[in-house]
This record gives sequence, structure tokens and C-alpha cells, in this order.
Amino acid sequence: MVAENTSSRSLSITLRVWRQAGPTQPGKFVDYQSKDLSPNMSFLEMLDVVNDELTLKGEEPIAFAHDCREGICGTCSCTINGKPHGPGKGVATCQVYMRAFRDGDVVTVEPFRAAAFPVIKDLITDRSAFDKIQQAGGFITARTGSAPEANGLPVPKPDADLAMDAAACIGCGACVAACKNASAMLFVAAKVSHLGLLPQGQAERDRRVLSMVSTMDALGFGNCTNQYECSAACPKLITHDFIARMNRDYLGASLRAAFKPESAASGGGAG
Repeated sequence: MVAENTSSRSLSITLRVWRQAGPTQPGKFVDYQSKDLSPNMSFLEMLDVVNDELTLKGEEPIAFAHDCREGICGTCSCTINGKPHGPGKGVATCQVYMRAFRDGDVVTVEPFRAAAFPVIKDLITDRSAFDKIQQAGGFITARTGSAPEANGLPVPKPDADLAMDAAACIGCGACVAACKNASAMLFVAAKVSHLGLLPQGQAERDRRVLSMVSTMDALGFGNCTNQYECSAACPKLITHDFIARMNRDYLGASLRAAFKPESAASGGGAG
């Protein structure tokens, strides 16, 4: 079978974009015709082309967030045709290429929809709620200075591998956007688990899970009903098994806090 050569053909699409001037302004979808696109350009490169055309016409360009454009930072988060980050599995918006669409397609792009992620402008949302959750407990007490001896604190390989899987979370918010309840459980579970699996994270283990879950609830994220849309939409393929792990940690920490409040308040580790 001969692979199709996509370098010589182009495509045209109708881009249906959510436009919203500011957080308190009403928004609406606006259609733009984008022609002669290379199928090998990324989705964000296509938005660059559209914005160049709008600027030449004297119109307001589409506001969207981006940074690394390598699927690392999570900044580019958009909902494309109803799916966070768009077509494909295990990719961020910046890793979606125009060859994923057909000539003549109508492509709808909008910001992540969640009460805890208010729209700033057009496709940009305020996801600082994730920062607040991280600040509530996503850290360890460790002496700063030179790097410790690598073999000074042995970590079983299964635990190290699981911790690395959880640490892959880039905090993009796709899990929240995909969830019908706008739950942040997958994000919080990843941040809780990747530290809780390591010896360095044991000192704050109870305080971490209690504080981060409490902050998540206070910020208005919804409850998890185990639909697993979160893990399906995750660009880093983080499994929902981490949610179960966090629930166990939370239950244990809550019981210990109830019977030994002073120890829990001082950050006593899980036994």
C-alpha cells in the first residue's frame, strides 16, 4: 500500500470560532473562511494564518494562548469540534495537524467550558484555579542545596514509574473540560499521587491530600461521577486509576485527622 502524499494538496475549511471581547462581554461564534491550507501545518499555525489575514483586513485577530507548541506546557488548550484538544489521542491542541480534517469541513473551536475556568478573551481562559490547588499542597519539605546522592533514598521501580506517570500531567485542564461536572479530580489525583508515591513526599502526605481536595472543592469544581472522560481527553494519557488512589489517601487522611487532629495538622505522614 502506497502512503498518500499530502505535501502537494491543500485544503480549505470554514473555521467557526468563539469570539468574546472580555470576561463580562457576551460571546458568539463567528465564521471565517480559510483557504489553501497545508495539511502539514499545525492547528495553531492555521490560526496564525487566519490572524494574519484578519490583521491585514484591519479586524481584531483571534486571541488564543500558546507557549512551547510542543505539547509540553498545556497552554494551547482549546475545544475543537466538541473535544478538548481536538481529534487524536494523547496530543495537545498544538500537536493537532490540519491533515486530521477534510477539505470543506466546518471546524468549531471554542475555549474550555467550566465555571472555574472563566473566559478572558476568545479562546483564552483563566486557569489560575489549578495554580491555587497546587499551592495548597503540591510541594515537599526538602533541604535546598546540592543534589542528594541518587542511591541514598531507594525507591522501588514500580513506585518510581507510577510517580513519573502522574508527574506527566501538564495542567492543561482538558480533564475539566471533558467532564460533564467540570471535575478536577484527575488533575488533583495526579498532583497528589506523584508526590505521595515517593519517600520524599511522605512528610506532608496527609496534609497534602486534605488541603488540595479542600481547595478544589472551594474553587467550584464539580464532583467526579466516574465517567472517565477525563482520562480519555488527557493529552498525557494519565489514567483514572490515580483518582482511586487519591480517594484512598483522602479517606485514610480524614480518619487520621479525626482521631489525631494535632498530628494531622502538623503534617504527619501516612503510616
